[in-house]
Amino acid sequence: MTPSQVVAVDLGGTKIAAALVSRKGKISRRMVVNVDTSSPSAPVHQIVNLVRSLVGKRKPSGYIKAVGIAVPGLVRPDGTVWAPNLPGWRNMPLARRVKNALRLSVVVESDRNAAVLGETWRGAAKGKTDAIVLMLGTGIGAGILSGGRLIRGAHELSGCAGWMVVADAYGPEAQSVGQLESLAAGPAIARLAAKEMSPPTSAQASVAPAKPPTAYEVAEAARRGDPIATKVYCDAGRILGHAAANLVSLFDPEIVVIGGGLAQASDLFLDALRKSMKERAQPISGKLVRVAKSRLGGDANLLGVAYLALARA
Repeated sequence: MTPSQVVAVDLGGTKIAAALVSRKGKISRRMVVNVDTSSPSAPVHQIVNLVRSLVGKRKPSGYIKAVGIAVPGLVRPDGTVWAPNLPGWRNMPLARRVKNALRLSVVVESDRNAAVLGETWRGAAKGKTDAIVLMLGTGIGAGILSGGRLIRGAHELSGCAGWMVVADAYGPEAQSVGQLESLAAGPAIARLAAKEMSPPTSAQASVAPAKPPTAYEVAEAARRGDPIATKVYCDAGRILGHAAANLVSLFDPEIVVIGGGLAQASDLFLDALRKSMKERAQPISGKLVRVAKSRLGGDANLLGVAYLALARA
């Protein structure tokens, strides 16, 4: 019997998730491990072992059609990967190494592209041919689907949204990670909140007086009514709205989906983002586009590369 499912793998900077996915997009089993960065080859071995663990004692080629892998970096047409957060991954031949180990078809894609494919297959942008997924977390990236095709760019670098210019300020942090990322990503939210906090009425008093808060702790403080934490998220939403306005004006999407880890705090900034976007985007596009939170959460990348693996197997 011909296999009807694939293994999808989401390689992050700190964790690797892997799952069995059916051709209808149903996840039947998953595993998560911490990324081993002891050597450049260690994450490759982990991916191979996760696939083998998911299929059990069965022969992989007789149980699954293919393997799809989402990675946090640049994927070249030959399947080699540059991932700045993984030591030694400047030119990792990931597709070839996993294929040789498992004797299976392997497709590798950037996490931002995987996210937009997952959302248009089974998520908030289901069925859309023009969609953008704005991934917000430690960094900021965008997966862009236009006319049903991924926008990749000449050097596979389209979607590096963290480098968008949205204000006049341009300090050392912006030079390192990009201006938008320096102002509105998770570390920026934590950094700005810590700078403004002053006990006993601040997020610091209610969250973590002994150490700077994380973006998620700042979110918890905002939900308890802390004015500084609330303002930090509102300001971040306004800046993200400027970025969304640029994306909407350039690509005229049907929908912009907010994904990534910070989507969990979207209740604190989504209204500000929508308002700022509508004020600055091309008027017709800004009025017609929908801005929504991801329905898939951490599964967007898995479902995106599962879709690719099923299509290319």
